[in-house]
Amino acid sequence: MTPRSRLLAAVAAVTALAALAAPAQATEFRSADIHPDDYPTVMAVRHMSETLSKATNGKHSIKVYAKSALGNEKDTIEQTKLGALAMTRVNIAAMNNICDETIVPTMPFLFRSTDHMRKALDSAIGDDILKGCEAQGFIGLAFYDSGARSIYTAKKPVRTLADIKGMKIRVQQSDLWVSLLEAMGANATPMPFGEVYTALKTGLVDGAENNYPSYESSRQFEVAKYYSKTEHSMAPEMLLFSKRVWDTLSPDEQKAIRAAAKESVGYMRKLWDEREAKSLAAVKAGGAEIIEVDKTAFRNQMKPVYNKFLREPKLLELVKRINEVQ
Repeated sequence: MTPRSRLLAAVAAVTALAALAAPAQATEFRSADIHPDDYPTVMAVRHMSETLSKATNGKHSIKVYAKSALGNEKDTIEQTKLGALAMTRVNIAAMNNICDETIVPTMPFLFRSTDHMRKALDSAIGDDILKGCEAQGFIGLAFYDSGARSIYTAKKPVRTLADIKGMKIRVQQSDLWVSLLEAMGANATPMPFGEVYTALKTGLVDGAENNYPSYESSRQFEVAKYYSKTEHSMAPEMLLFSKRVWDTLSPDEQKAIRAAAKESVGYMRKLWDEREAKSLAAVKAGGAEIIEVDKTAFRNQMKPVYNKFLREPKLLELVKRINEVQ
Protein backbone atom coordinates (compact mmCIF):
# COMPACT_ATOMS: atom_id res chain seq x y z
CA MET A 1 0.00 0.00 0.00
CA THR A 2 1.26 3.48 -0.81
CA PRO A 3 1.69 6.05 2.04
CA ARG A 4 -1.24 8.00 0.62
CA SER A 5 -3.42 4.91 0.56
CA ARG A 6 -2.44 4.04 4.16
CA LEU A 7 -3.53 7.49 5.24
CA LEU A 8 -6.78 7.20 3.31
CA ALA A 9 -7.37 3.75 4.79
CA ALA A 10 -6.85 5.07 8.31
CA VAL A 11 -9.25 7.95 7.74
CA ALA A 12 -11.74 5.57 6.14
CA ALA A 13 -11.47 3.20 9.10
CA VAL A 14 -12.41 5.96 11.53
CA THR A 15 -15.31 6.95 9.29
CA ALA A 16 -16.49 3.35 9.02
CA LEU A 17 -16.31 2.80 12.78
CA ALA A 18 -18.24 5.99 13.39
CA ALA A 19 -20.93 4.84 10.98
CA LEU A 20 -21.15 1.44 12.64
CA ALA A 21 -21.50 3.04 16.05
CA ALA A 22 -24.80 4.57 14.98
CA PRO A 23 -26.60 1.89 12.94
CA ALA A 24 -29.97 3.55 13.29
CA GLN A 25 -28.81 6.48 11.20
CA ALA A 26 -28.70 6.56 7.44
CA THR A 27 -25.52 4.97 6.10
CA GLU A 28 -23.68 6.06 2.98
CA PHE A 29 -21.49 3.08 2.09
CA ARG A 30 -18.16 3.99 0.51
CA SER A 31 -17.24 2.22 -2.73
CA ALA A 32 -14.07 2.52 -4.83
CA ASP A 33 -13.29 2.31 -8.54
CA ILE A 34 -10.18 3.10 -10.58
CA HIS A 35 -12.15 4.26 -13.63
CA PRO A 36 -13.44 7.78 -14.44
CA ASP A 37 -16.88 9.09 -13.47
CA ASP A 38 -18.53 8.27 -16.80
CA TYR A 39 -17.26 4.68 -16.97
CA PRO A 40 -19.99 1.97 -17.01
CA THR A 41 -18.85 0.34 -13.76
CA VAL A 42 -18.94 3.65 -11.88
CA MET A 43 -22.33 4.58 -13.32
CA ALA A 44 -23.71 1.12 -12.53
CA VAL A 45 -22.74 1.34 -8.85
CA ARG A 46 -24.37 4.77 -8.68
CA HIS A 47 -27.48 3.18 -10.18
CA MET A 48 -27.21 0.46 -7.52
CA SER A 49 -27.13 3.21 -4.89
CA GLU A 50 -30.38 4.69 -6.20
CA THR A 51 -32.02 1.27 -6.13
CA LEU A 52 -30.78 0.58 -2.61
CA SER A 53 -31.93 3.98 -1.37
CA LYS A 54 -35.44 3.39 -2.70
CA ALA A 55 -35.57 -0.13 -1.23
CA THR A 56 -34.51 1.11 2.22
CA ASN A 57 -36.57 4.33 2.20
CA GLY A 58 -33.43 6.42 2.09
CA LYS A 59 -31.66 4.66 4.96
CA HIS A 60 -28.79 3.28 2.88
CA SER A 61 -26.96 4.56 -0.18
CA ILE A 62 -23.53 4.21 -1.80
CA LYS A 63 -20.96 6.89 -2.61
CA VAL A 64 -18.52 5.96 -5.37
CA TYR A 65 -14.96 7.25 -5.24
CA ALA A 66 -13.81 6.98 -8.87
CA LYS A 67 -10.52 7.70 -10.67
CA SER A 68 -8.40 5.75 -8.14
CA ALA A 69 -9.21 8.36 -5.46
CA LEU A 70 -8.76 5.71 -2.75
CA GLY A 71 -5.85 3.89 -4.36
CA ASN A 72 -5.33 1.19 -6.96
CA GLU A 73 -7.27 -2.08 -6.99
CA LYS A 74 -4.84 -3.83 -4.65
CA ASP A 75 -5.19 -0.96 -2.17
CA THR A 76 -8.99 -0.94 -2.26
CA ILE A 77 -9.20 -4.72 -1.87
CA GLU A 78 -7.13 -4.44 1.31
CA GLN A 79 -9.28 -1.57 2.59
CA THR A 80 -12.46 -3.52 1.87
CA LYS A 81 -11.22 -6.58 3.72
CA LEU A 82 -10.37 -4.41 6.74
CA GLY A 83 -13.80 -2.79 6.65
CA ALA A 84 -12.36 0.67 5.97
CA LEU A 85 -14.28 0.54 2.70
CA ALA A 86 -17.71 -1.05 2.44
CA MET A 87 -17.37 -2.02 -1.21
CA THR A 88 -15.05 -2.02 -4.19
CA ARG A 89 -15.32 -2.78 -7.88
CA VAL A 90 -12.28 -4.64 -9.23
CA ASN A 91 -11.38 -6.78 -12.17
CA ILE A 92 -11.58 -10.44 -11.15
CA ALA A 93 -7.88 -10.94 -11.92
CA ALA A 94 -7.01 -8.79 -8.91
CA MET A 95 -8.62 -11.49 -6.73
CA ASN A 96 -6.81 -14.46 -8.25
CA ASN A 97 -4.17 -14.66 -5.52
CA ILE A 98 -6.82 -14.28 -2.81
CA CYS A 99 -9.74 -16.47 -3.85
CA ASP A 100 -9.06 -19.63 -5.89
CA GLU A 101 -12.47 -19.76 -7.56
CA THR A 102 -11.87 -16.40 -9.26
CA ILE A 103 -9.08 -17.97 -11.31
CA VAL A 104 -11.59 -19.85 -13.46
CA PRO A 105 -13.34 -16.90 -15.22
CA THR A 106 -9.92 -15.33 -15.76
CA MET A 107 -8.64 -18.27 -17.80
CA PRO A 108 -7.70 -17.46 -21.39
CA PHE A 109 -10.15 -18.26 -24.18
CA LEU A 110 -12.59 -19.81 -21.69
CA PHE A 111 -15.76 -18.08 -22.87
CA ARG A 112 -16.90 -18.64 -26.44
CA SER A 113 -18.73 -15.31 -26.66
CA THR A 114 -20.16 -12.49 -24.58
CA ASP A 115 -23.50 -14.30 -24.50
CA HIS A 116 -21.83 -17.49 -23.23
CA MET A 117 -20.00 -15.55 -20.54
CA ARG A 118 -23.17 -13.81 -19.34
CA LYS A 119 -25.20 -17.03 -19.23
CA ALA A 120 -22.50 -18.82 -17.25
CA LEU A 121 -21.99 -16.07 -14.71
CA ASP A 122 -25.73 -15.45 -14.28
CA SER A 123 -26.20 -19.10 -13.32
CA ALA A 124 -25.39 -21.06 -10.16
CA ILE A 125 -21.82 -21.24 -11.49
CA GLY A 126 -21.40 -17.52 -10.96
CA ASP A 127 -22.95 -17.71 -7.49
CA ASP A 128 -20.52 -20.47 -6.50
CA ILE A 129 -17.55 -18.36 -7.62
CA LEU A 130 -18.81 -15.35 -5.66
CA LYS A 131 -19.39 -17.46 -2.53
CA GLY A 132 -15.80 -18.71 -2.72
CA CYS A 133 -14.53 -15.28 -1.63
CA GLU A 134 -16.46 -15.20 1.65
CA ALA A 135 -13.83 -17.16 3.58
CA GLN A 136 -11.30 -14.46 2.64
CA GLY A 137 -13.39 -11.62 4.05
CA PHE A 138 -15.42 -10.60 1.02
CA ILE A 139 -19.09 -10.88 0.08
CA GLY A 140 -19.26 -11.32 -3.68
CA LEU A 141 -22.34 -9.43 -4.90
CA ALA A 142 -22.28 -9.55 -8.70
CA PHE A 143 -20.28 -9.70 -11.90
CA TYR A 144 -20.04 -6.85 -14.39
CA ASP A 145 -18.83 -7.11 -17.97
CA SER A 146 -15.28 -6.21 -18.81
CA GLY A 147 -15.38 -6.96 -22.52
CA ALA A 148 -12.85 -8.93 -24.50
CA ARG A 149 -9.25 -8.01 -23.71
CA SER A 150 -6.74 -7.70 -26.52
CA ILE A 151 -3.12 -6.59 -26.94
CA TYR A 152 -2.09 -3.12 -28.05
CA THR A 153 1.41 -1.90 -28.77
CA ALA A 154 3.29 1.34 -29.28
CA LYS A 155 6.01 0.87 -31.87
CA LYS A 156 5.07 -2.12 -34.00
CA PRO A 157 1.87 -4.12 -34.45
CA VAL A 158 1.27 -7.69 -33.35
CA ARG A 159 -0.11 -9.54 -36.35
CA THR A 160 1.13 -13.05 -35.53
CA LEU A 161 2.26 -14.94 -32.44
CA ALA A 162 5.88 -14.44 -33.51
CA ASP A 163 5.48 -10.65 -33.36
CA ILE A 164 4.85 -10.57 -29.62
CA LYS A 165 7.92 -12.62 -28.69
CA GLY A 166 10.14 -10.68 -26.26
CA MET A 167 7.85 -7.65 -26.08
CA LYS A 168 7.38 -6.07 -22.64
CA ILE A 169 3.62 -6.14 -22.15
CA ARG A 170 1.95 -4.59 -19.09
CA VAL A 171 -0.36 -6.96 -17.28
CA GLN A 172 -2.49 -6.79 -14.15
CA GLN A 173 -0.81 -7.69 -10.87
CA SER A 174 -1.79 -11.34 -11.09
CA ASP A 175 0.32 -14.50 -11.37
CA LEU A 176 -2.12 -15.95 -13.89
CA TRP A 177 -1.89 -12.87 -16.10
CA VAL A 178 1.88 -13.05 -16.06
CA SER A 179 1.78 -16.69 -17.11
CA LEU A 180 -0.79 -15.98 -19.84
CA LEU A 181 1.40 -13.40 -21.59
CA GLU A 182 4.56 -15.42 -21.04
CA ALA A 183 2.85 -18.38 -22.74
CA MET A 184 2.52 -16.13 -25.78
CA GLY A 185 6.25 -15.41 -25.61
CA ALA A 186 5.96 -11.89 -24.20
CA ASN A 187 7.86 -10.41 -21.26
CA ALA A 188 4.96 -9.82 -18.87
CA THR A 189 5.33 -6.65 -16.79
CA PRO A 190 2.85 -6.22 -13.90
CA MET A 191 1.93 -2.66 -12.89
CA PRO A 192 -1.10 -0.67 -11.68
CA PHE A 193 -3.48 0.58 -14.37
CA GLY A 194 -2.84 4.22 -13.54
CA GLU A 195 0.83 3.93 -14.49
CA VAL A 196 0.33 2.40 -17.93
CA TYR A 197 -0.03 5.55 -20.06
CA THR A 198 3.32 6.94 -18.91
CA ALA A 199 4.98 3.52 -19.23
CA LEU A 200 3.83 3.26 -22.84
CA LYS A 201 4.80 6.84 -23.64
CA THR A 202 8.30 6.52 -22.18
CA GLY A 203 8.96 3.06 -23.62
CA LEU A 204 9.10 1.38 -20.21
CA VAL A 205 6.74 -1.17 -21.76
CA ASP A 206 6.12 -1.99 -25.41
CA GLY A 207 2.42 -2.61 -25.00
CA ALA A 208 -0.46 -3.55 -22.77
CA GLU A 209 -3.73 -5.44 -22.99
CA ASN A 210 -7.27 -4.38 -22.19
CA ASN A 211 -10.75 -3.80 -23.59
CA TYR A 212 -11.85 -0.97 -25.88
CA PRO A 213 -13.39 1.28 -23.16
CA SER A 214 -10.29 1.12 -20.93
CA TYR A 215 -8.00 1.64 -23.93
CA GLU A 216 -10.05 4.69 -24.89
CA SER A 217 -10.90 6.24 -21.49
CA SER A 218 -7.26 6.09 -20.33
CA ARG A 219 -6.17 7.70 -23.63
CA GLN A 220 -3.65 4.89 -24.08
CA PHE A 221 -4.57 4.74 -27.76
CA GLU A 222 -2.65 8.01 -28.14
CA VAL A 223 0.63 6.30 -27.28
CA ALA A 224 -0.10 2.72 -28.44
CA LYS A 225 -2.04 2.85 -31.69
CA TYR A 226 -1.82 -0.80 -32.77
CA TYR A 227 -4.73 -2.78 -31.28
CA SER A 228 -4.50 -6.50 -32.10
CA LYS A 229 -7.76 -8.40 -31.54
CA THR A 230 -6.45 -11.44 -29.69
CA GLU A 231 -9.55 -11.31 -27.45
CA HIS A 232 -7.69 -13.67 -25.14
CA SER A 233 -9.87 -13.09 -22.09
CA MET A 234 -13.35 -12.00 -21.03
CA ALA A 235 -12.40 -11.89 -17.35
CA PRO A 236 -15.29 -10.04 -15.69
CA GLU A 237 -15.42 -7.33 -13.07
CA MET A 238 -16.52 -8.09 -9.49
CA LEU A 239 -18.50 -6.17 -6.92
CA LEU A 240 -17.12 -7.03 -3.48
CA PHE A 241 -18.59 -6.03 -0.13
CA SER A 242 -16.63 -6.07 3.11
CA LYS A 243 -17.64 -9.03 5.27
CA ARG A 244 -16.73 -7.00 8.38
CA VAL A 245 -19.29 -4.38 7.43
CA TRP A 246 -21.75 -6.98 6.09
CA ASP A 247 -21.86 -8.82 9.39
CA THR A 248 -23.08 -5.65 11.15
CA LEU A 249 -26.14 -5.46 8.90
CA SER A 250 -29.52 -7.09 9.39
CA PRO A 251 -30.70 -9.92 7.07
CA ASP A 252 -33.16 -7.50 5.44
CA GLU A 253 -30.40 -4.97 4.80
CA GLN A 254 -28.16 -7.66 3.34
CA LYS A 255 -31.01 -8.84 1.11
CA ALA A 256 -31.60 -5.29 -0.13
CA ILE A 257 -27.92 -4.83 -0.99
CA ARG A 258 -27.76 -8.14 -2.87
CA ALA A 259 -30.92 -7.31 -4.79
CA ALA A 260 -29.68 -3.83 -5.72
CA ALA A 261 -26.37 -5.28 -6.92
CA LYS A 262 -28.04 -7.92 -9.06
CA GLU A 263 -30.45 -5.36 -10.49
CA SER A 264 -27.55 -3.12 -11.50
CA VAL A 265 -26.03 -5.84 -13.71
CA GLY A 266 -28.53 -5.39 -16.54
CA TYR A 267 -28.08 -1.63 -16.39
CA MET A 268 -24.30 -2.00 -16.50
CA ARG A 269 -24.46 -4.34 -19.51
CA LYS A 270 -26.60 -1.87 -21.45
CA LEU A 271 -24.12 0.89 -20.69
CA TRP A 272 -21.23 -1.43 -21.50
CA ASP A 273 -22.52 -2.41 -24.93
CA GLU A 274 -23.13 1.25 -25.80
CA ARG A 275 -19.75 2.31 -24.44
CA GLU A 276 -17.86 -0.44 -26.24
CA ALA A 277 -19.25 0.67 -29.61
CA LYS A 278 -18.58 4.32 -28.80
CA SER A 279 -15.03 3.61 -27.61
CA LEU A 280 -14.20 1.59 -30.72
CA ALA A 281 -15.35 4.46 -32.91
CA ALA A 282 -13.37 6.95 -30.80
CA VAL A 283 -10.06 5.09 -30.93
CA LYS A 284 -10.42 4.56 -34.66
CA ALA A 285 -11.06 8.29 -35.09
CA GLY A 286 -8.01 8.93 -32.90
CA GLY A 287 -5.75 7.00 -35.25
CA ALA A 288 -5.75 3.51 -33.71
CA GLU A 289 -5.35 0.61 -36.12
CA ILE A 290 -7.56 -2.40 -35.31
CA ILE A 291 -5.77 -5.57 -36.40
CA GLU A 292 -7.38 -8.97 -36.92
CA VAL A 293 -5.21 -11.89 -35.79
CA ASP A 294 -5.36 -15.67 -35.95
CA LYS A 295 -6.71 -16.40 -32.47
CA THR A 296 -6.19 -20.13 -32.88
CA ALA A 297 -2.42 -19.71 -32.83
CA PHE A 298 -2.64 -17.80 -29.53
CA ARG A 299 -5.19 -20.19 -28.01
CA ASN A 300 -2.98 -23.17 -28.76
CA GLN A 301 -0.28 -21.75 -26.46
CA MET A 302 -2.52 -21.81 -23.39
CA LYS A 303 -2.29 -25.46 -22.27
CA PRO A 304 0.61 -24.76 -19.83
CA VAL A 305 -1.47 -21.99 -18.22
CA TYR A 306 -4.42 -24.34 -17.65
CA ASN A 307 -2.11 -27.06 -16.32
CA LYS A 308 -0.46 -24.66 -13.87
CA PHE A 309 -3.52 -22.94 -12.43
CA LEU A 310 -6.29 -25.52 -12.64
CA ARG A 311 -4.99 -28.39 -10.53
CA GLU A 312 -7.76 -28.52 -7.94
CA PRO A 313 -10.79 -30.70 -8.75
CA LYS A 314 -13.22 -27.92 -7.73
CA LEU A 315 -11.68 -25.56 -10.32
CA LEU A 316 -11.67 -28.18 -13.07
CA GLU A 317 -15.32 -28.87 -12.29
CA LEU A 318 -16.18 -25.18 -12.67
CA VAL A 319 -14.48 -25.12 -16.09
CA LYS A 320 -16.45 -28.22 -17.09
CA ARG A 321 -19.73 -26.62 -16.01
CA ILE A 322 -18.92 -23.44 -17.93
CA ASN A 323 -18.08 -25.41 -21.07
CA GLU A 324 -21.44 -27.16 -20.82
CA VAL A 325 -23.42 -23.91 -20.78
CA GLN A 326 -25.24 -23.48 -24.08
